[in-house]
Amino acid sequence: MTGTPIRLVIVDDHPVVRDGLRGMFTGDPDFAVVGEAGGGAEAVTVVEAVRPDVVLMDLRMPGMDGVAAIGEFNRRGLPARVLVLTTYDTDSDVLPAIQAGATGYLLKDTPRDDLVRAVRSAARGESVLSPSVAGRLMGRLRAPAQEPLSPRELEVLTLIARGRSNREAAADLFISEATVKTHLLHAYGKLGVNDRAAAVAVAFQRGLLTPD
Repeated sequence: MTGTPIRLVIVDDHPVVRDGLRGMFTGDPDFAVVGEAGGGAEAVTVVEAVRPDVVLMDLRMPGMDGVAAIGEFNRRGLPARVLVLTTYDTDSDVLPAIQAGATGYLLKDTPRDDLVRAVRSAARGESVLSPSVAGRLMGRLRAPAQEPLSPRELEVLTLIARGRSNREAAADLFISEATVKTHLLHAYGKLGVNDRAAAVAVAFQRGLLTPD
């Protein structure tokens, strides 16, 4: 790279981590570490003061955490790209960070060369995700939304699970057999199945039905 170096702020509550990252980037003329912070609130102050291109952001920190800091950047109109660098890749960490506006999400065991490339990509506004995080997000996107069953659909399915026929379920609930069929079809759609046996099996699997 030639021209103006990418200006970085490093945010982590562990000084040894900040020292390591600073040493990694300070030795490369394509980068300039222009600030550091040990927590989210300090990060907001530093980023507002120095206006970096990219923020390397830890997530779990005392006081204001990384997700809250990212949200505060957005509220204040700070244009820095945030590249999360953390130890954790659970849904409860990944999804809030991405939703808050993080440009990328990497784990701290990312090789040096990959991290350097990721910072360059983040500076260009490109999304960068570690493989485990990308897989987790894709799994979430592919998973069908689990729309809850209505109380009546659950009643019908409970009777079917007990071996009742449509006619018997209709008599038990004082509704027509056609209405029972309609409730079952709606339940099939919500459970992602095509028949009674599969509907009962999935309902038990999700904890919607429990063995008597």
